[in-house]
Amino acid sequence: MQGAAARGASPVLNRDLNMRRLRHLTGHHRTGTSNRVLGLLLAFNAGAVNAGGFLVVNLYTSHMTGFLSMLADNLVLGNMVLVLSAVGALLAFISGAATTAVMVNWALQRKLHSSYALPLVVVALLMLVFGLVGAITLDWRTPFSVPMTVLLLSFIMGLQNATVTKMSSSQIRTTHMTGVVTDLGIELGKLLYWNRTGTALENQVRSNHARLRLFAGLVAMFLIGGIAGAAGFKHVGFVFVVPLALVLLALSLPPLWADRARLRQPWRKALALQAPLDPPLD
Repeated sequence: MQGAAARGASPVLNRDLNMRRLRHLTGHHRTGTSNRVLGLLLAFNAGAVNAGGFLVVNLYTSHMTGFLSMLADNLVLGNMVLVLSAVGALLAFISGAATTAVMVNWALQRKLHSSYALPLVVVALLMLVFGLVGAITLDWRTPFSVPMTVLLLSFIMGLQNATVTKMSSSQIRTTHMTGVVTDLGIELGKLLYWNRTGTALENQVRSNHARLRLFAGLVAMFLIGGIAGAAGFKHVGFVFVVPLALVLLALSLPPLWADRARLRQPWRKALALQAPLDPPLD
């Protein structure tokens, strides 16, 4: 009956239902399902950008563990060029995460639907910049001995990872897999654990199948995204990122559309404060 009703629904009703689903996917009110679906999509996105970026700049720009190790090693070896490279990537990633925190907390204070969509829109727009003019940024030098491309990609990964971390209460990471693979191994170990006969039910070791599926899915989507990103950058180039950015932008726009009136208010207030006062009448 519900299926028949859905098939008989008007196009306007179907459009409203689709918009509501999209708004819930990136909106303020979070559920386990929306976190999982968005986390899997963003894991694919991170895998594609990370692997494709490696083909461009020979660095995995979301790999902060590697950059910290690079910093330590080259401080000892005295290679200041690589020290500056590591510092630049670390600062860019941290700046991206901090930007997300500012945007999300600003939106939460104002009870906006788009608290998590705002940083994802920035991610999408920066990915569009990378996809359309990324080749030019390879020639833009920075004080950190790496091209602007490295800083841009690290900033994007910091933005994305912080967004998913905040929306899932630190349960999901998408731009690096060390913690995810560790959690996957823990759940597999619990799944394979043999509980001795007679062990009380409350003392038995049980795997959390939902978490096991989530971590396995994140690893798989990051891998698939990496394969797609490497192949895309190899055969198409920077423009491969443009469809990924457009999908992310489409997912982020419904909550922003719902907040359009409230987002205009700060601008109106600012313009009103800047408007010149009428001269006093004689």
